[in-house]
Amino acid sequence: MTHWYDGPLAAFDTETTGVDVEEDRIVSAAVVVQDSPGGRPRITRWLVNPGVPVPPGAIEVHGLTDDHLQRNGRWPAPVMEEIARSLAEQCAAGRPLVVMNAPFDLTLLDRELRRHRASSLSRYLDRSPLCVLDPRVLDKHLDRYRKGRRTLTDLCAQYEVVLDGAHDAAADALAALEVVRAVGRRFNARLERLSPAELHTLQAVWHAAQARGLQAWFARSGTPETVDPAWPLRPGLAAAA
Repeated sequence: MTHWYDGPLAAFDTETTGVDVEEDRIVSAAVVVQDSPGGRPRITRWLVNPGVPVPPGAIEVHGLTDDHLQRNGRWPAPVMEEIARSLAEQCAAGRPLVVMNAPFDLTLLDRELRRHRASSLSRYLDRSPLCVLDPRVLDKHLDRYRKGRRTLTDLCAQYEVVLDGAHDAAADALAALEVVRAVGRRFNARLERLSPAELHTLQAVWHAAQARGLQAWFARSGTPETVDPAWPLRPGLAAAA
């Protein structure tokens, strides 16, 4: 029997102008599809001229300058439409979607769709709901007592996944996909009987618990901070209000 982590998976990643999902913009994105472990990935890339300046700190991370994006990037509206349709196609095909720190990338895409298409991610996915596998949530739940950071680079080191070209959307998406396969193999005894859809539901619960734990840690350290428990997509501000 082929386990879900040895079957077809898709992955999605973005590079952005910053870390504020309500205000920052996507400057590049990629969807990677792989039918089996070690299989040749099919990669779709997008480069976006966000229409706003890219802060120096963001350029230091991904190397995408204003000049490069203005010369080579496309306008956001058609790109966001294409990305949303691509994710909907993956869901309709039954491929679980790997997204590292899903509430960031998926929420930012949703806000870009609202900004440029007067739409939302949920409208594109109404017939094929998301089935997300988030390596950060999975690893933190399955190996909760391991100390240290859990960035994509850290997870790649932990699970012996090669990450070539970190902070390139396609490279990060493929690495996240490989990490999820490695997590599945390492924790096979705990995951093999769970379907991706069941895992999607469980991750929402696990992430909420992780958020509460992190918020409690902030409170104990004297730096109170609100940690959003929503996963894999944060509700819009109007809906939240």
